[in-house]
Amino acid sequence: MHKLNVAIAACEKCPRLMEYIQQVAQTRRRAYRDWEYWGKPVPNFGDPAAKIVVVGLAPAAHGGNRTGRIFTGDESGNWLFRTLYEVELANQPESLHREDGLELRDVMVTAVCHCAPPANKPTREELQNCQHWMKATLRCVGGWKVLVVLGRIAYEWTLRALKELGFEHSLKTSAFAHGAEFALPGDRWLLCSYHPSQQNTFTGKLTREMLRAVFDRAKQLAGSGK
Repeated sequence: MHKLNVAIAACEKCPRLMEYIQQVAQTRRRAYRDWEYWGKPVPNFGDPAAKIVVVGLAPAAHGGNRTGRIFTGDESGNWLFRTLYEVELANQPESLHREDGLELRDVMVTAVCHCAPPANKPTREELQNCQHWMKATLRCVGGWKVLVVLGRIAYEWTLRALKELGFEHSLKTSAFAHGAEFALPGDRWLLCSYHPSQQNTFTGKLTREMLRAVFDRAKQLAGSGK
């Protein structure tokens, strides 16, 4: 996984994204003016022997693009890692920076786009460019049992990666729904959740109880903790 993460961080396939993340890293947000931003593609984070792989959309401009760790330093990450802690898949509820001591057990966190995109909207071409890393991640975490996709876009591009890896399925993008679960070949599973974005959490579309239920189920299906 270390070699894969180094390769992800060195990727320069998408000129628009490279320009954007470097610009953000240079200008910074006033609240983080003393930070040295990561400003590169953000690698995977978690347990290389994971049974559960969590798939997000992309790092946040002043979250993962700042801290260098996916889902770290923004409100979405606060929701995700607090939930993982509550279901005993993380050793602490907070995710502040790369050296904060956070450890995941049986979980790897990745994304369908490893660079923070403008307006949180990667293009289809950029998502296609990142499919190489998605497939490489699933190969590297070869013992995974459950995929938890956060949001419809993560769902769509995870389905594409699975097909290209030889996991034959008939799932369609329209099948995405919070709490939906689908069996995959080889006694594996795909679970769906709304993304823990502020747009969803502030409006109550996604509650902490809803997110926890998804990860309780993921843990059950993966046999984690046994």
